[in-house]
Amino acid sequence: MRELLEYLARQLVDHPDDVEVEEFEEDDGTLVLELAVAEDDYGKVIGRGGRTANALRLVVKAAAVKDNRRVLVDIVD
Repeated sequence: MRELLEYLARQLVDHPDDVEVEEFEEDDGTLVLELAVAEDDYGKVIGRGGRTANALRLVVKAAAVKDNRRVLVDIVD
């Protein structure tokens, strides 16, 4: 899941080397992925009205269903 999110984010931004994804697991087994990008690229990752961010979350969650996992994607500053 982490690699998928990282790949998708790198394709969207102008500074792909600044894309970072941190992975945490909560007590209930939920996988939390925190996405950080360069300051200039946040608008591209979030998109108009949050559409791009929602699409990223949807794709990652769909991949997680295959592994019977629950995944949350956070975009952090």
